[in-house]
Amino acid sequence: MDLPLVYHPNYVAPLPPTHRFPMAKFGQLYTTLLADGVAQPTQFHSPERPPQDWLELVHTPDYVGQYCEGTLDAKAQRRIGLPWSAALVNRTLTAVGGTILTAQLALEHGLACNTAGGTHHAFPSYGSGFCIFNDLAIAARVMQHLGLAQRILIVDLDVHQGDGTAVIFQDDDSVFTFSMHCEINFPGTKQQSDLDIPLPAGIEDDEYLQTLAACLPDLLTDVQPQLVLYDAGIDVHQADRLGKLSLSDRGLFCREMQVLNTCLSQGYPVACVIGGGYSDDFNELVYRHSLLHRAASDVYRQYRL
Repeated sequence: MDLPLVYHPNYVAPLPPTHRFPMAKFGQLYTTLLADGVAQPTQFHSPERPPQDWLELVHTPDYVGQYCEGTLDAKAQRRIGLPWSAALVNRTLTAVGGTILTAQLALEHGLACNTAGGTHHAFPSYGSGFCIFNDLAIAARVMQHLGLAQRILIVDLDVHQGDGTAVIFQDDDSVFTFSMHCEINFPGTKQQSDLDIPLPAGIEDDEYLQTLAACLPDLLTDVQPQLVLYDAGIDVHQADRLGKLSLSDRGLFCREMQVLNTCLSQGYPVACVIGGGYSDDFNELVYRHSLLHRAASDVYRQYRL
């Protein structure tokens, strides 16, 4: 059995020219993983749109209905930052289904990776920062709802704090939220995760990895999750135009190996999403996202999952 991967064939829905570049990376990531021999077509699973009541495990019925029907007011649309279309609704729902499927596959096989996901700025009643529905939170709630996992750890290493996720689970001890992010980056108003580690701008590979190593093993021991949801944002990279941190390609790969090895060596299954990444070099952007899947493939073989 090879590493289970989740791909979204409709994740290239039509968008205005200003939004096509960041969205095109999802399809190209799939192509790159195949072209570089990281994965074979048989490893990929295609998700389905989740039922609306699964979305409403996290989001208010009014918000879900208004977004899906295209009746959100202009202010709410601007806060999201993406122009509404029926195609975008379909792609958004399929992406949420992808993270749900990734979580299910991780529980079955020990490790699984999405080729999208990480919309951690979505709050219960509104979207924000290009995030419409919070796929990490919904996947956690669905796993609990289905009785597949009750104690869940969200490890969010995107450069931006997972503020929406923090608020969703702020009064819930069954889901532990951990965010390690740049202290002076978006969002301007930080929320309170169960554990926040704000990092100074410009931090490089060694200090970043040492900081992570100092907390993750103990955190796993304390939380003892039945599932880890890992947001592997690459906007911590030195070339990211929205990041403000200074990790290299090597640092990113070492981070992915560190997270996956630390979790799997203690017996905790991991479901991975790619998180944010914003670069003027499209090919480099896609390659950096692929580092998660390259690391996961190596670790999956190492542990013979």
